[in-house]
Amino acid sequence: MDEKYPIGKFVLDGEITESLVEGWIKEIELLPGLLTDAVKNLNEEQLDTSYRNGGWTVRQVVHHVADSHMNAYIRFKLAVTEASPVIKPYEEAKWAELLDSQLPVDISLQLLQALHVRLAALLRSFGPAEWKRNFIHPEAGTVSVGKNIGMYAWHGKHHLAHITSLLTRKGW
Repeated sequence: MDEKYPIGKFVLDGEITESLVEGWIKEIELLPGLLTDAVKNLNEEQLDTSYRNGGWTVRQVVHHVADSHMNAYIRFKLAVTEASPVIKPYEEAKWAELLDSQLPVDISLQLLQALHVRLAALLRSFGPAEWKRNFIHPEAGTVSVGKNIGMYAWHGKHHLAHITSLLTRKGW
């Protein structure tokens, strides 16, 4: 198994449909609970274990998901309220080194629970017209709202798999 991409990279095959988007939104809704379940029995030493050689610790992964999904929430709102806004990228690796990434994981898990309720409600309010709207990422180019919903459903599963595959490898 590829420890860096345990579920593979995000691939969008075909057209964005209502059923596909609803599936992605359901995955986004379920993520906070799945993350919570994955880390609930880990001790401090386990939380501070890297999921792969050279990778972030479990703790950093949880905090990164919160950081990333907060940015995603804002990007979705910008994309549907402005004409092709240019979004601000951020230095994920540097954010993962900041002091708040050493806080207890429960803080980010609670944040994700509330954030994903709002995010799912926002995404469900969108239809095909909103899915076609976009933002411009200075490094990735033009990204449609529809594709970004799929990317964030994948993103959550990707990082959850980092944690769950570590748990399996370590027998935790």
